[in-house]
Amino acid sequence: MEPTARPTGAALRPMETGPGTLVHPAADRRLAAEHWLLSTLPDHARVKAREEWTHHRMTLLPLGTLVSAVRLPARLVLAVAGGRVPSRDVDQFLAEVLEDGPVICDPRSQQYYALVPASMPATWSMAAAEWRPAEVECLGRDCHLGVPRLDVTEPDPLGSYWSVPMESAATLCGPLSVARLIAAGWHEISGRSDDETA
Repeated sequence: MEPTARPTGAALRPMETGPGTLVHPAADRRLAAEHWLLSTLPDHARVKAREEWTHHRMTLLPLGTLVSAVRLPARLVLAVAGGRVPSRDVDQFLAEVLEDGPVICDPRSQQYYALVPASMPATWSMAAAEWRPAEVECLGRDCHLGVPRLDVTEPDPLGSYWSVPMESAATLCGPLSVARLIAAGWHEISGRSDDETA
């Protein structure tokens, strides 16, 4: 096979490593995930969102069409993760229990946002009502979320970052994994409250 010239800046094609196996470079997966997230916006708003990512590292995206989010208070996450503040150890814990589903951390408001299928607020509405005492909320239609640029993956006390990065388009947290995390965190918090009143 003879080498072919490729225009400068063109995306690399996937490389075959063996029969039936394709490897997609991380940059291609990130670009596909960006396109997927931005597809929640009307065409005219996508350019502005990209500019906001470039200049401010954050853009506001609507929820409820392709993706929804479950807002988790940091105290609930930290109770089960064993941390005192958002950290890389907590991020690794979340990656394990949520099976690498994407999570955004906002250290300023002390909140985590697990990205879930758009249908979760409707299909899990009864469970979501039970989660309210734990200050957990399912965010879907009529809600917006500040989404960091996909390469913002380091903890930053001044801004949101990807606690668990979005590795590929449409890869989301499983609702059952999120529900288990909430149950474990609420159990830990409730147990501490019972110990303090005893």
